[in-house]
Amino acid sequence: MFVPRFLVKMSSPNPLVRLQQRADEADRLIEYLKQQVQLLKGKAIAQAGVKEEKKLLVENAKLKQDIDALKKQLLEKEKSRGVLDVAVPSVEGGVQCLSHAAPPTPATAVQSPPPKDDNKKKPEKKEKKPQPAAGLEDIKVDVSRLDLRVGRILTAEKHPDADSLYVEQVDVGEPSPRTVVSGLVKHIPLEQMQNRMAVLMCNLKPAKMRGVTSQAMVMCASSPDKVEILDPPGGAVPGERVTFNGFPGEPDKELNPKKKVWEQIQPDLRTDGECVATYKGAAFEVAGKGVCRAQTMSNSGIK
Repeated sequence: MFVPRFLVKMSSPNPLVRLQQRADEADRLIEYLKQQVQLLKGKAIAQAGVKEEKKLLVENAKLKQDIDALKKQLLEKEKSRGVLDVAVPSVEGGVQCLSHAAPPTPATAVQSPPPKDDNKKKPEKKEKKPQPAAGLEDIKVDVSRLDLRVGRILTAEKHPDADSLYVEQVDVGEPSPRTVVSGLVKHIPLEQMQNRMAVLMCNLKPAKMRGVTSQAMVMCASSPDKVEILDPPGGAVPGERVTFNGFPGEPDKELNPKKKVWEQIQPDLRTDGECVATYKGAAFEVAGKGVCRAQTMSNSGIK
């Protein structure tokens, strides 16, 4: 059958259309390939990350094992030296026993012996010197340790920087008077402090009281409401010692504050029912002169 030529041309596809179609297909193929490449890259990265994570987990486990081994070695070494153990948190958050940092006590410490050196001569043993026996002053604590003397208060005046204190010059039988600071302003009028006899403790360590050094202490019968200076017996003179029947001995040159001798003796110093000053019932006495006493205060402490 005869077909007209112009009809054949019209039925055949246009070459430009075909090229455009192929170009579109090529673009779609290229886009698809790009997507596949990206997917492959992501997959490769993910696989590499997993491998790296597994590698790190293995290395971390090995490090933990090494740490535990080192701790175990340290513990064994410390135990061999006698160091006590204490519980501390471990790496995993549990409780692990580690060595205590404090040094062991001599009674429990186990020290490893030093290496023997056969070439060295053994040191000669030194003979232990006997320790000197404790002095009498460290054993006997009684009133004989106190240097109590008769004294005369020559003058007294108010302390320049303390309203409750007197500053006195007292003759205790020495070449020059001693300065004494006493808290008697509220109890004894100033005029009664002039040129009067008293009993002084003379071997206390000198101490500053508001800037003035006190070299002795005036002995007084004392209660919360009242204070009276002890009177020596008539005829007593400055410097004479006050003694106690049944308590012989020489006083300390100076009482050591650390030994607390005065603090141990003072509670047993009291006036009796007749106002006589006593230590454990033994009177304050001046040989050949008589006893010391308070004016009116009986059964009172003395300080």
